[in-house]
Amino acid sequence: IDCKAITSVTINIKPRLTMKIVPKLGGKDNMATMCMECRALTFPPKSQYVEYGSITHFETAMITKTHWETVYQEKEPDEVSWYRPHLETSIQLIKNAAPDLSAAIIDIGGGESTLVDDLLSVGYRNVSVLDISSEAIQAVRQRLGASANKIEWLVDDITRADLPQQRYAVWHDRAVFHFLVEPEQRRAYVRQALRSLAPSGHLVMAVFDPEGPLQCSGLDVVRHDTQLLCEHLGPRFALISDTFEVHRTPGGRPQQFLYAHFKLRD
Repeated sequence: IDCKAITSVTINIKPRLTMKIVPKLGGKDNMATMCMECRALTFPPKSQYVEYGSITHFETAMITKTHWETVYQEKEPDEVSWYRPHLETSIQLIKNAAPDLSAAIIDIGGGESTLVDDLLSVGYRNVSVLDISSEAIQAVRQRLGASANKIEWLVDDITRADLPQQRYAVWHDRAVFHFLVEPEQRRAYVRQALRSLAPSGHLVMAVFDPEGPLQCSGLDVVRHDTQLLCEHLGPRFALISDTFEVHRTPGGRPQQFLYAHFKLRD
């Protein structure tokens, strides 16, 4: 693509499509727009483009953020496929990992989940929620009202976020890790968890298992069995327990999840 010869460009997303230029990051006017039906991206004018090199799978922060902002703008919380009124399995595993209600807990990719509501109801008082979508974070803050002031809110890409070192007793992730289809994304994620978890900290994760869908929200995913998940997380994480859960989407379709609880080795 010659950025000098275009004013805008629409690109249909296809697996492993490679492009040479991307819009400059940052700023509302620089964001691409995505058609949620045909999955086409429309980019800003050529003045907003810079040379970036070869990019596969469109795994840039800008495009990922645009996708999720669009999802949360266009759908109600109970319309997305991953919606569940309460994350009972997550809550139980977190309670098992951290009976101390002052334990620092971070929910990765919390979106509009009610997990934060339930953590507050249990009595946890040191909770952080991270999501790449500001739309999702704002919706949850409004839902919680005054209680939102009890939560630390982080709008960022988990693979790039500047998180504190050795802070969290529990790192929870339901349905983020399986979207990281590139090895370097997964390595960046693991580095973040290793850096941010306190000594002997816990990681509670839910991903699509081998019987789960190949895509979610129009994006490819990596399905995991317990062995593959252990391989991707690496030797510093010791498996404590694993279980399977069949989630029913709002439309009634079954999605099979693998839940796994890990503890950071000393």
